[in-house]
Amino acid sequence: MDSDRSGVLTEVSVQEPKANPKGKAVAGAAPPPPVVISSKVTTTSNPKGGWRRGFAIFDLVLRLCGIAVALAATAIMGTTQQTLPFFTQFFVIANAIASGYLVLSLPFSIICIVRPHLRGLRIVLIVLDTLMVGLAMAAAASAATIADLAQNGNSNANWAPICQQFDDFCQSITEAVQSSFAVAVIFILLVVFSSLSLRRN
Repeated sequence: MDSDRSGVLTEVSVQEPKANPKGKAVAGAAPPPPVVISSKVTTTSNPKGGWRRGFAIFDLVLRLCGIAVALAATAIMGTTQQTLPFFTQFFVIANAIASGYLVLSLPFSIICIVRPHLRGLRIVLIVLDTLMVGLAMAAAASAATIADLAQNGNSNANWAPICQQFDDFCQSITEAVQSSFAVAVIFILLVVFSSLSLRRN
């Protein structure tokens, strides 16, 4: 028996003694050539993930990056000396929720690597990631609005720029805005790649 990746080759040798016309075997006669019966069974290898597993690995990497960026945005805004009570609290809470969700979603992302054809869990992650896109975008947009008011003011509302007096606050807001938008982009990429992984071959 000889087997390889493409199939299984089976050989069966059958040898029969030479018989004389009266039905008796002839002593000392050369044996007839063996009859070889060969059969080849072709097996098709079943891929264990392929490109879906690649998407799942990239999903895990994105979530790890998102955790780092969301925690950075939370730390930057949370440790600034000057604060705007409602805006600062909302921004910090939103990014803390985003980072916490990413941490909790890591085991599910790993499961999708082990079982790349599992569709139900991937759909749940898409729904939750989409919700996080909205939360991250809201936090980033609010931070961008406050940053613009702090740097340029608003003549219609008689709000003067405050960055000259609170330079550290404006610098912290700018860094937090960049980090928060990066978190939103990461969530968008997660939704896109998760959706692509649901495509059938």
